[in-house]
Amino acid sequence: MNNKNYGESRPIVVILQARMGSTRLPGKVMMEICGKPILWHVVNRLQPSTLIDGIVVATSTNHEDDIIEAWCVDMGFNCFRGSESDVLDRYYHAALTYNVKTVVRVCADCPLIDPDIVDMVIEEYLEGGHDHVGIEKSFPHGLDSEVFSFEVLERAWREANLPSEREHVTPYIWKNDSLFKLGSIKHHEDFSHMRWTVDNQRDFDFTKAVYEAMGCPERIFSMHDVLSLLEENPEIGELNSGGVRGEGYLKSLKEDQEAKKKNSNK
Repeated sequence: MNNKNYGESRPIVVILQARMGSTRLPGKVMMEICGKPILWHVVNRLQPSTLIDGIVVATSTNHEDDIIEAWCVDMGFNCFRGSESDVLDRYYHAALTYNVKTVVRVCADCPLIDPDIVDMVIEEYLEGGHDHVGIEKSFPHGLDSEVFSFEVLERAWREANLPSEREHVTPYIWKNDSLFKLGSIKHHEDFSHMRWTVDNQRDFDFTKAVYEAMGCPERIFSMHDVLSLLEENPEIGELNSGGVRGEGYLKSLKEDQEAKKKNSNK
């Protein structure tokens, strides 16, 4: 799936957003777990997907993200560089550049992403005739993926104007269920309290502990493997318990209010 010439096929492609400038944990995507950067683990865990045709790492044009582009070149991965703050614009132009028909959105701070769950989201999108499909909060935070067409992405790119809609790519889509046919997959148990993303040092410590407890295996362990591990070793789950889900999005919502006030005063 590396450096594939997508041509006219316009396949199903993961656009994987990654940057070094995290507010809460700078440089996190290149922090190492079991001797490999977090970004490597995310890409590696997406490879077994049976429905993904390729992966594009989408980073920013900031100088500090040169390391991400250099790493992609060394590893033979596709890389696109665009706006740091307008991630919607970055996604749109990455999809345009690589002629992508169906976009799978994944964030590079999810080193426990499960390829089987990603495939479930894609299957629901393909079979349900949806414009957008994601996972519900019943899954642990950090298994998140979303699937949508290039046409839907382009409409959001043209029409979205709030800071939260530009920074987080898809809010304009899933907030407008009258414009788009939305779908989702839900887990039968509620694991919404679990944080499997890497947003801060505690999250990194948790993820590192999971990998090391698994023995840093080359095989791709699943969500259920991690759940079993945490049931047997509850102290690992305590390493990052109690965190706020979607903290970055909540911050963007405050910026929305400031933008609305500024526009109303013009």
